[in-house]
Amino acid sequence: MTLIKSISGIRGTIGGELGENLTPIDIVKFTTAYVRFLSEKNNSKRLTIVLGRDARISGEMVSDIIEGTLLGCGADVINVGMCTTPGTEMAVITHKADGGIIVTASHNPKQWNALKLLNEQGEFLSDAEGKRVLALADDCDYLYPEIDAIGKVLLREDFNPLHIKQVLSLDMVDVEAVKARHFKVVVDAVNSIGGVVIPQLLRELGCEVIELNCEPNGEFAHNPEPLPQHLTEISDVIRREGADLGVVVDPDVDRLALVCQDGTMFGEEYTLVAVADYILSHKVGNTVSNLSSSRALRDVTESHSGSYSASAVGEVNVVAMMKQTGAVIGGEGNGGVIYPELHYGRDALVGVALFLSHLVAKGSAMTELRAGYPSYFASKNKIELTEAIDVDKLLLEVKSRYSTENVNDIDGVKIDFAESWVHLRKSNTEPIIRIYTEAKSQAEADALAQRFIAEIKAISDL
Repeated sequence: MTLIKSISGIRGTIGGELGENLTPIDIVKFTTAYVRFLSEKNNSKRLTIVLGRDARISGEMVSDIIEGTLLGCGADVINVGMCTTPGTEMAVITHKADGGIIVTASHNPKQWNALKLLNEQGEFLSDAEGKRVLALADDCDYLYPEIDAIGKVLLREDFNPLHIKQVLSLDMVDVEAVKARHFKVVVDAVNSIGGVVIPQLLRELGCEVIELNCEPNGEFAHNPEPLPQHLTEISDVIRREGADLGVVVDPDVDRLALVCQDGTMFGEEYTLVAVADYILSHKVGNTVSNLSSSRALRDVTESHSGSYSASAVGEVNVVAMMKQTGAVIGGEGNGGVIYPELHYGRDALVGVALFLSHLVAKGSAMTELRAGYPSYFASKNKIELTEAIDVDKLLLEVKSRYSTENVNDIDGVKIDFAESWVHLRKSNTEPIIRIYTEAKSQAEADALAQRFIAEIKAISDL
């Protein structure tokens, strides 16, 4: 079907034609290029690389090919097996490794998989670094080391318990207060690794856990992107069981969506807003999210006398701006919480722990907490790309048509109107144009989205 090479890693569908899909040969090619990149960066010293994967059906196969390739390239491996994306990132930091590879396609359907590449800080490669890896992948002039120089598997370990321990040891996680509250929580982990780690984390926080789609077999029970239209089952279970809330994670557990006690959505955009409110109520500081995230984070930040900044979409861009502005909390409006006190990566585990600490401190139900935040409504849509669509030309035309408005073009085109905004950008992870809108009502957000979808289609037909 397709192979996408971007700032978000090497992502494609399993099976099919070499160079057009994520085939075994493509996996070897890009793994080799990554080792070559790290060798350049580290003056050819012997490397140690962490390897982890989610529960996708193809995960074990892809991981085994990567491990063998790493060893064949002369790199030593710490294999953390089935592990969350944030857990693998933390393993790089904990073991002081030179880098890491996470085998996951995040929220993509089960036929997809990907190689997400990390630096020695457990963070995603920068745009320039990613481009260097891609350039090396196209350079076939490489000799693999001989027998005495091949790598070794230094360790095979389950890192998930240590990741949970690291989260629970954070000063802002009020373990005892959460335990005393005895929350009843329904967890939907879409049958991936979150079905192991999230229930374990919650039980260590004294919660009663009802597991839904928590068998880590890679057979996704519904579309794995944690959007409201995919979460009807958990809403029904919450109401039936009289639970306090629902917790939903994507296959690699870097995104967190929450569901209220009445089965309504807390709102994926509001995961970060609520956690930021909690952190900023205890320390003065700045926040960062990306251009596609809700204005609510800006409003909450300013209510705490902090400063809000928006970055280009992509975790690496959010992290860079967080470091630049000294942000105490940040992330992405897709439910990705980045808390620098632990590490610079979206982490649903730290999101859950901080959110429950906040909920206890507020002493309110989920619906009451949500009602206390600025009310914005989002509409998230997409248009499938064809080879005939020149995305750059299309976005330039949109920018030109709205030149009298407040336009930001650091990542696609974002147009800020007085009471709403629209963000148009080419996806890093799928062959689509994303159309995100936000307004004061759902009807207005949906109407704005449909207006721009129609405009895009009209422009592409010119």
